[in-house]
Amino acid sequence: MTGQDTQDLAGLAEEIIGGRRLGRSDDLSFFKSCDLKALTEGADRLRKHFKGDRVDLCTIISGKSGNCGENCAFCAQSAHNHTACDVHGLYDFDRIYREAKSNENEGVDRFAIVISGRSPSNEDFERILETYRKLRGKLRISLCASLGFLTSGQFERLREAGVTSYHNNIETSRRFFPSICTSHSFDDKLANIRRAKAAGLDVCSGGIIGMGETMDDRIDMALELSELGVCSIPINSLIPIPGTPLAGLPRLTQDEILRTLAIFRYINPTVGIRLGAGRMLLSQNGRDAFAGGASATITGNMLTTSGSTIRSDREMLSGMGRIVP
Repeated sequence: MTGQDTQDLAGLAEEIIGGRRLGRSDDLSFFKSCDLKALTEGADRLRKHFKGDRVDLCTIISGKSGNCGENCAFCAQSAHNHTACDVHGLYDFDRIYREAKSNENEGVDRFAIVISGRSPSNEDFERILETYRKLRGKLRISLCASLGFLTSGQFERLREAGVTSYHNNIETSRRFFPSICTSHSFDDKLANIRRAKAAGLDVCSGGIIGMGETMDDRIDMALELSELGVCSIPINSLIPIPGTPLAGLPRLTQDEILRTLAIFRYINPTVGIRLGAGRMLLSQNGRDAFAGGASATITGNMLTTSGSTIRSDREMLSGMGRIVP
């Protein structure tokens, strides 16, 4: 890319709108140093063309927390780390229903049960299935799940119970993945995602930036997700947690986060680029990100959204002219 960043990036955006897709055969190194304003403007042009002005809102409940046997370096819930995270067993239906119903009443599109651990026990899985069946019978909100590694048969049973999407982050690039987790592999992640897709579930998969990876790793992650054909890509910015191996890392700058989000939009133009954890690192709780390619967000009163609420998100987005439920 030449010094004419604005013209070149705008032209690239138009080529993507016309059908071009970026891949591993393309030299994408220009993304690392091109003009940020031109990059985010092009990303927003892609967002508007492919996703329109409607913003997809999702919420989660930590249905089971703590004592996870996996050794993910970023995670407060790993038993390998020494944090003050909340530890509790699987919530009962009434607790989960109240949260889901409240979220539905506030206009949220999708609700997910998230549990800690590599995979649910057989007993917990049966309880989760029954919870989803009841939620489907009582609510209109779309249902998502984030339960770790499942078999093909379990994914099919989830879909039959009313779940329409599954969340499973790949976290980072293939190259960098062993630096943050060794208790399961990058290929384990990819195989799990493919099983979910084969069962007829939409897949939400992204990762965390700011764990010590390079921008090349982020570009590689964006390409991997494009090849997987996921429907939604949550981008989380690391907030280093005391007691984890990543506790001493510096926080990302706003410009670095905005550049990463825009790159993901260029490489994955048709999917939901979703703001996740770390929105406190962005001014006005992420307003610039929504003006630079993001089309969806996790919301609600939870750690993941760093203090934002459904109401405050709706007010911010409505003020930008975006359509919220």
